[in-house]
Order: sequence, then structure tokens, then C-alpha cells
Amino acid sequence: MPRSERSPLLLAGLLAAAGVAHFAAPRQFDATIPKALPGSRRAWTYGSGAVELALAAGIAARRTRPVAAKAAAAFFVGVFPANVKMAVDWRNRPARQRNAAFARLPLQVPLVLWARGVARTGEGRA
Repeated sequence: MPRSERSPLLLAGLLAAAGVAHFAAPRQFDATIPKALPGSRRAWTYGSGAVELALAAGIAARRTRPVAAKAAAAFFVGVFPANVKMAVDWRNRPARQRNAAFARLPLQVPLVLWARGVARTGEGRA
């Protein structure tokens, strides 16, 4: 498999795994949903999981990859407030959990850049 094809498929795999996790273990995601959002936290958890699965499918398919990758970049920006909430909420947890929560914050930047790069390369052509 050419290198240019691996990057989009790895991104799709990451999104698919995250999407499945939202359905398999929703409770941990419920806690990251800001209270200011309307509706139930579980609905937001399932909704974001469904979006991640749809983005994964869109990135995996060459025809829809550029649009889906741009949408993934926007999604990564959009979920940043949930990551901030998690870091704030976990600031008094044991060091391992607290560090993991804070480490997620700067990781959003490479995810956004990765998705934008996948969008830019179009159908996986470098």
C-alpha cells in the first residue's frame, strides 16, 4: 500500500475506534459534555460517536475523502471544548489521569493538521 494511502486510512481507523468507544463506553464521554449544551449528555455522546463513524467512512472512501477530511478537521476543533472541560474536571484526580486529560489538549493540533493534510492530498495522492 502506498504511503499516501496509509495516512488517510490510519486517520479513518482512529476516528472509527473513537466512534465505537462512544457507544461501547458512553459514560466516560458523557462526563465531558458541557452542561450548557441542550438535551441529554448521552444524546451528545452518541451523536458525536455517530459523527466520528461517518467521518471515518467518508475518509476511507477515496471519492469522499477530501470533504470528509475537512469535516474531520472542523470536528476536531469543535470537540476541543469537551477536552478542556475534561482537563478542568480532572485537575484533582490522580497524576496519571490528570496528565492524560491535559495531554489531550495539545494533541488536537496535530489531529487538525493531519485531517487538513489528508484533505489537501485529495484521493490519497501525495
